Amino acid sequence: MADFEPQQFGKYQLLDRIAVGGMAELYRAKVTREYGFEKQVAIKKILPHLSDEGNLLKAFIDEAKLAALLQHENIVQIYDFGNMKGEYFIAMEYLFGKDLRKLTYKAKEKACPIDLENTLYVISRVCAGLDYSHNLKDLKGKPLNIIHRDINPQNVFITYEGQVKIIDFGIAKAASHNSTTHEGLIKGKLAYMSPEQANGKTIDHRSDIFSTGIILYELLAGQRMFQGETMHIYSQVRDAAYKPLESLVSDLPARLHDVVQHAL
Repeated sequence: MADFEPQQFGKYQLLDRIAVGGMAELYRAKVTREYGFEKQVAIKKILPHLSDEGNLLKAFIDEAKLAALLQHENIVQIYDFGNMKGEYFIAMEYLFGKDLRKLTYKAKEKACPIDLENTLYVISRVCAGLDYSHNLKDLKGKPLNIIHRDINPQNVFITYEGQVKIIDFGIAKAASHNSTTHEGLIKGKLAYMSPEQANGKTIDHRSDIFSTGIILYELLAGQRMFQGETMHIYSQVRDAAYKPLESLVSDLPARLHDVVQHAL
């Protein structure tokens, strides 16, 4: 990122800009209190030129409201939400580590793939976080039917302490928020979508399970499940056309092959 001068943002001090996306920018920040108390946080701000875009602003606010409901050790925690001089923001826990995509790239570069034990640990933690979000109910006991819709290696974060966190519920949907998935609306990363999502059909929690199955498949196989140019990947995803894991890795326990196949 370009050089960034620390600046005050309400009670937060923005220390540096981590990333900029199509809708928001992410900062490393800290909040200070009396007696030298300090806490590092991550601040996600909607891009200034999008603040007047009604639909995008609603999506950003929906993300904050939805994420605030999620209190689980395997889901990034949300601390605060607000509007500072026309700039909408979310404050969340700052994670020290790397996302799973960067981790697997580095492992491949060093010819040191992630071993089976750690692979299963990471996936089990992703499943724990998703199971929680899929089964979450509101205060009246009504299921919220939350679907992440963008489970992929970039949204699985591994801290240096070994915690696994699902991040970015930015395109997640909850039925109770009047924002169910509509036919024809495709969001998320194509190579990690379920066939139903890629075909623009109505999806449920099983789409997240399918995406998690793709990640598990790739960690075990050491290669992408869907490969090629965008349109070729699109046709593979729509038809769930992939090489059987058994043809790529022969020495895995039969039970593990069953788990992968069931997820897919």
